[in-house]
Amino acid sequence: MAGGYRYPAAGSGRGNMRAAHADRDRAVDFLNVAYSEGRLSKDEYDDRLEHALSARTYADLDQVVSDLPVARPATVTPVANTNGFAIASLACGIAQLVFGPLATIPAIVFGHVARGQIKRTGEQGAGLALAGLILGWAAVILGVILVLGLVAVSVGTQGGMN
Repeated sequence: MAGGYRYPAAGSGRGNMRAAHADRDRAVDFLNVAYSEGRLSKDEYDDRLEHALSARTYADLDQVVSDLPVARPATVTPVANTNGFAIASLACGIAQLVFGPLATIPAIVFGHVARGQIKRTGEQGAGLALAGLILGWAAVILGVILVLGLVAVSVGTQGGMN
């Protein structure tokens, strides 16, 4: 039967076993947590700390911590990962401003792939994928407008020469 913070109860055979330095250190750490949480006053903490450091057996350590609740482990919520294709889509969308239309198609493809994966897996990065798509499609639309404008100018100058 265990009592307190993983120390054998005084009535059990192990309660009379001698405590090691590591056991006393574990009790001191436990008291530090209890004091920082406001479960012990300063005088009570000092008194228990003195008893924990001078404890010879597990039963002595149990008397120091038996009335304190065992600390619950902190709940860690996992951070959702950012989709790699979303990052690549935005990177390609920005890269086309430097390297020209070479990165336009990858920006669009990566953006669509990322949005599909994000819907399926719940990853982060929907905004990155959307930004990459907008930059990619904006470059395509501007390219089409530029080509149509050049064709119109070309047809207009050839028509004026005749």
